[in-house]
Amino acid sequence: MAQYELLLPKMGESVAEATIIKWTKQPGDHIKLDDTILEIATDKVDSEVPSPVEGKLVKHLYAADEVVQVGAVIAVIEVEGTGEAETKTPEPENTIEIKEEPAVEASIPGISQLPSETVATTQVDFKSSDRFYSPLVKNIAKEEGISIEELDAIKGSGAEGRLTKEDLLNHIQVKKGGSTSRISDTLAQAKSAVEAPKQDKIAQPAPVAATSVSGGDEIIEMDRMRKLIADHMVMSKHTSPHVTSFVEADVTNLVLWRNKVKNTFEKRENEKITFTPIFVEAVAKAIKDFPMINVSVNGTQIIKKKDINIGMAAALPSGNLIVPVIKNADQLNLVGLTKAVNDLANRARNSKLKPDETQNGTFTLTNVGSFGNVMGTPIINQPQVAILAVGAIKKKPAVLETEHGDVIAIRHMMFLSLSYDHRVVDGSLGGSFVRRVADYLENWDINREIS
Repeated sequence: MAQYELLLPKMGESVAEATIIKWTKQPGDHIKLDDTILEIATDKVDSEVPSPVEGKLVKHLYAADEVVQVGAVIAVIEVEGTGEAETKTPEPENTIEIKEEPAVEASIPGISQLPSETVATTQVDFKSSDRFYSPLVKNIAKEEGISIEELDAIKGSGAEGRLTKEDLLNHIQVKKGGSTSRISDTLAQAKSAVEAPKQDKIAQPAPVAATSVSGGDEIIEMDRMRKLIADHMVMSKHTSPHVTSFVEADVTNLVLWRNKVKNTFEKRENEKITFTPIFVEAVAKAIKDFPMINVSVNGTQIIKKKDINIGMAAALPSGNLIVPVIKNADQLNLVGLTKAVNDLANRARNSKLKPDETQNGTFTLTNVGSFGNVMGTPIINQPQVAILAVGAIKKKPAVLETEHGDVIAIRHMMFLSLSYDHRVVDGSLGGSFVRRVADYLENWDINREIS
């Protein structure tokens, strides 16, 4: 018998680690090819890890809730074969080269000159925080004697506000009074944490009003995804001053065109065409017209994005929310957008999204009309600066201007609402952008060919 070392597979270019949710196979269980061995989580995406071999599971090398680096051995499987303790690894495309992180002491200038109490390793109770921290960040916090309260207060620049090694090291530099190249908002927060310890503004959480619970009430603990969503929404409101502009669009031609082509489209492409890819196309065109809506903020710097990556908010059966991203949406035709939208939506509902497919969005679209709502005021998906909500399409009487005078007709009308970050998007830009999206939808060519 030989032994197969199962590695945590590569899950995308920007994903370096994952948290084990649970093991679906236990030591001693027989495993067939492609059987799910464990479930893992990265940010908001849950994934299953299938077995690339058939055999008997010998042991787990990590427990549930532990964070594992991509490429690490996570389990040992006994397979048919000869030789002593023969080990195999997955194909090269499923592995990633792991580079050792430099020693913490070597990466922090002047650490030997710090007072001894800040250098000594300190026990930090990470279980008391709902925020995710990588093993390297935890080790640095322990070495520097940083409390969990102070750690929770540091603003992260990683995905979903995650605290990166660079964020923590720059916070430590500021705390020591050294120079740093971090963005100004991180500097300000770190400076506040150092200058006002006596007032305990950072260490102590904000007071929470007491909640009355009666005997008939049910207490439901948030799941992991809901906690992430809650943190992300609160962080967005604290980060960006939100302003919302509204436009009502006459989309009658668009509705008539879709009704005319949907059967032919489904037969030809084996895909159902919804309104979502049409909205995505209009948004991508408007972004090209107003590229300053496709930006992010880095302190006092505005980062203008080259790619147009449009996220589409999708509701999950659990009631949670996820935002898969259509990369380079402006380079896809309507058929390509339809296939991308349907594929991402289906895999989102079935928890089959890859971690990279929720990363690097530059603008977000949410369809509140799917719930029967006519409009909404969505919260910006950080670090983006704008999000568009499209409402339900309703038949309404509307005034039409004709060559023979104004008439009242029954039209298909829809509200669009754009929430934007008033730090960098003023009313002129925000209002013009949402108006341009509406123009593309209103001026839809009813004789357009499917392409």
